[in-house]
Parts: sequence; C-alpha cells; structure tokens
Amino acid sequence: MDNPKRGRILRGMRNTSDILIVGGGLNGPALALALAQTGHTVTLIDALPRDLRSSDAFDGRSYALALASQRLVDQIGVWSKVADKAQPMLDIKVTDGRSGQGPSPFFMHFDHAEIEDGPMGYMIEDRYLRRALRDAMEATDAITLIDAQTVVAQRIDHSGVTLTLASGETLRGGMVVGADGRRSGTAERAGIKRTGWDYGQTALVCAIEHQLPHHGVAHQFFMPAGPLAILPLSGNRSSIVWSEQSARAKAIQNLGDAEYLSALCPRFGDFLGEISLAGDRFTYPLNLTLANDLIADRLALVGDAAHGIHPIAGQGLNAGLRDVGALAEILTEAKRRGEDVSSPLVLERYQQWRRFDTASLAAATDAFNRLFSNDNPLLRLGRDIGMGIVGAIPGMRQTFIREAAGLTGDLPRLLQGRAI
Repeated sequence: MDNPKRGRILRGMRNTSDILIVGGGLNGPALALALAQTGHTVTLIDALPRDLRSSDAFDGRSYALALASQRLVDQIGVWSKVADKAQPMLDIKVTDGRSGQGPSPFFMHFDHAEIEDGPMGYMIEDRYLRRALRDAMEATDAITLIDAQTVVAQRIDHSGVTLTLASGETLRGGMVVGADGRRSGTAERAGIKRTGWDYGQTALVCAIEHQLPHHGVAHQFFMPAGPLAILPLSGNRSSIVWSEQSARAKAIQNLGDAEYLSALCPRFGDFLGEISLAGDRFTYPLNLTLANDLIADRLALVGDAAHGIHPIAGQGLNAGLRDVGALAEILTEAKRRGEDVSSPLVLERYQQWRRFDTASLAAATDAFNRLFSNDNPLLRLGRDIGMGIVGAIPGMRQTFIREAAGLTGDLPRLLQGRAI
C-alpha cells in the first residue's frame, strides 16, 4: 500500500486529523509545519501533482521575503535548506518617471544599514522555497499529504468538518483552513463573500540575466501605466514584475523573446548593462479581492484566500505568512489551555488580530497604485515632493525601512524569530 504521506489515500478511507488545510502553495505548507511543531496533526490537500511541486527547474518565479517572514521560515525549520540560495536585499530605491526618460530627481533610498536588524529581506526563487517546504512536510510524521486532488464538498457539523475529494474519498478533521488562493473554493463553500475590483492592469513577470552586478539593490520604478519592480536574485540575475494596462500587457506577452526585451529595455534602462531573459514569462491580472470574513464555523482563511492585494509593494506572500504566524499562535495557545481550537471564540481572536492589518495593507497598496499609476502633472509633482521629503528625513526613512522589513505592528512570535 502506498504511504498516504506521499500523496495517495485508499478509496473511501476516512483520515482523521486535527486540522485540514486546503492549498499546497506556500502558505498552506508553512502553516502545516508551524502547527505540526506544536502538537497538531494536519492533513494538507494539494490540487497539483507532487512532481510539479517538487520540480527544480527554474521558471523565473521568485518571492520577496521580508526579514520578519524569513524569521518565520527559519522557525519552521526550512531556512537552513534555502539560505545559500537566497539573495539579501540590502537597499531599496524608489523612483518616479516615464518610460525612456529616466527617473525623476526626487527619489527614496532605503539602506538596511540604518536599522540594526539586518537585511530588509531576501529574494528566493520559487523552486527552492517550494521544494524545501515540501521536503520538510514529507519528513514530518504529524503531516499527511494528499496530492493531485481537489475538494468538491465540505460539511460542517457539531463535532468537526468532512471534506469530500474529487476522487470520492472523504477526510475528517476538527477544522479546515483555506489556503487555496484568490478564488478560494473553501471560502465559497462556506458562503463567505468577497469585496474588490479589477485594476485594469496585468503584471508581466520574468527573470533576467544582466551584465553588471546588482549589489543587492531592489528598484521600484513608478510609471504612468504601472510600477516596474527589479528585484535582485543570486548571481547577476534579477526578477522583474512589470505592470501595464491589460491590453498592452497582452500584446507584449504575445511578442517573441527579442521583441519582449525590446519593449522592456526602455523601461528598464541600461544601469545593469546588457540583459537577456532567464526562465519562462508569466502574466497575472491585477485586482483587489478581500474576503468579507476571515473565519466561519470551524473554518479560517489565510493568504490570498483571505486577501489578494496589488503587488506594488511585494507584500502578498508576507501578509500571508503573518496570517500563518497569527493562526498557528492562536490555535496552539488555545490547545494548551484545553480549549476547542475550532470554537468561534478561538477563531474570532484570529480574525480580530488580522483584520485591521490586512485591511490597512489593502488600502495602502490600492492608494499607492492609484496615486502613482497615472500621468497627472499635479499628482506627479505632489508625489515627487513627498518622496524627496521622506528620503531626506532619517526618522521617516527608518520607519519605511522597518515597514519594508515587516518589523512593524503586532507581530506573531514566529515572525519575531521566537518559538510559539
């Protein structure tokens, strides 16, 4: 018989765990590991096959882990597996301008040396982080993995949750966590509504190789059509997240590689020398989508299932890992006190902790995008002066640096670098 930890269960088998997690991206596995470390049994259901999750091929996707998020990854036992492949972000430069005309003379420059905590964050390729999380789950007895399966029904009763998979198998648990993205089936089946809107923008995502070293500097260049982020990877490579109006983005994505680079180069400039594509190219439609509730009966949402925001500040994954840290801490403390971890009182503590932070982050990213993604001369003057003021005042710079590093607000213990 196949080991169910390796991705299969017998037809009709009822697998009992304390917590069922739907979603095998990054937040779901991180939560599974955090909970398993504190005595919970977990079953994680992933819609994708194991081979795809475990592939080590470079496809161009990467993540910006804030310093606080890196501390969580370390606390759940994964950072040591990827540290040598991560690129520290030492400086962040924020500029305003137009394609082909260079940046405005007003800018913000954030240097990690202005705080004592270390780099503001790290860039890590998807293939390394994803595989390290997977390997750690497979090595953890308290976690059962089910691959290549989708949940088609969920039923809540007085004693727990029953999930039905597309294969017909059923799973039983004390509660369910939806970590299944912006179109969360877990939230939809629970009747949780969403609020949001489309930005009319699409993110073009790729990785590039460049002639000159980046020195660990991340760049955010605001242009009328949308922001361009240039994020340092290990070696002479960088990750590109390039926002355009959706029709224009579709036309650019349909170009061949040479023409694609020709469209990128006027926006990118020549400060890193000659550039070439590395890995695949992706597009992601940009929208704001917030779950009206983060919890329901015996259910909680984390990551994009709870809040999908604009990538303008690279905070999507970091916000999800704050959810992970907060939910793991709430459930673990409740378990130690002998409470029913899925009770409304326990889950409401999670919602109260995370609701204000996620709403504030969504509002801030929305406002930044609206302020900078236009060519209004009055708004341009105001934001350029504002950046100049922030860049010139040390106290304001340090506040922005700590915000970028994820060190502000009511941090869960894991994001402080402490065990639960």
